[in-house]
Amino acid sequence: MYGSTGAVSTFASRAARWSVAAGAALVLAGCSSGGGGGEEGEAGPGIAQRPKDSDPYWVNPHGNAAEQVARYEKAGRKDEARQIRKIAEQPTAEWIGPENPEQEARGFTVAARKADRSALLVLYNIPHRDCGQFSRGGAADGDAYRTWVEGVARGIGDRPATVILEPDALLHMVDRCTPQEFHEERYDLLAGAVTELKALKNTKVYVDAGNAGWGRPDQIFEPLRRVGVDRADGFAVNVSNFYSTKDSLAYGRQLSAKVGGKHFVIDTSRNGNGPYTGGEPDENWCNPPGRALGEPPTTKTGDPLVDAYLWVKRPGESDGTCKGGPEAGRWWPSYALKLAKATG
Repeated sequence: MYGSTGAVSTFASRAARWSVAAGAALVLAGCSSGGGGGEEGEAGPGIAQRPKDSDPYWVNPHGNAAEQVARYEKAGRKDEARQIRKIAEQPTAEWIGPENPEQEARGFTVAARKADRSALLVLYNIPHRDCGQFSRGGAADGDAYRTWVEGVARGIGDRPATVILEPDALLHMVDRCTPQEFHEERYDLLAGAVTELKALKNTKVYVDAGNAGWGRPDQIFEPLRRVGVDRADGFAVNVSNFYSTKDSLAYGRQLSAKVGGKHFVIDTSRNGNGPYTGGEPDENWCNPPGRALGEPPTTKTGDPLVDAYLWVKRPGESDGTCKGGPEAGRWWPSYALKLAKATG
């Protein structure tokens, strides 16, 4: 994703992983009350929930990083296990797949509620997604997308959830990567998704709004308004990117001022060392070397406009088949280790 703009990079063929992840969430949700990792509970390889007062999001004890910790511990590779715990012990977003949206959304939100936490979900299935780049795909057409969103909404129900809506969908219209012929439908689909999700009792919605590297709030604020950011909880910046929290704050504040002071969230998953500038500019976002994990997820940001720092991109998953990486969205243990080791 985001080859031309340097934005997202997460998804591609994950059908098998989605099924396993959703199944694990459903199994976890059906466990006894002690198995869901409540305030003091633990699950998986000793993976506990974070303190709720500062980090209300669910830690999936069966995520890729947690499973990698278990494999390293079994193999006696204690140092590697300790490093990957830096990822496994933080809540990361669950990207809802295309095939079973209701089942997956229900599994993750039920498991999160059992742990007295909120699920963090990403919807990334807009038709003509990613302009045919590494994360190309999406729903077959507008009707299929509406049906998919309805499935997600049914799966969430009245359980607490925070949804990041369609990374790059607006940005790729503004930069004309997405052909003009698809724009009207996309605006309608995004506006409909905001309406559908905000009709739920306990769901927060943040519409993706690009990143500080793109840095043109004058061009994206009207599209944000058009899809109903006024009805959403706000917008998201830096999804799957590496721009510093400082620069992301500046970008978000500029954009907030143009959309009625709406709040925003920042993806800090891999921005600990800021953006990479040593390669081809169009691919500095794709598996760049020398990066580090950023600030841990929290709602205590110290800024009244910033609702949370989140790990929307799942650290350790590939951005695409560049720099030796597997296809987008695949777990890449060696890259995960580098991110963790570069983090203090």
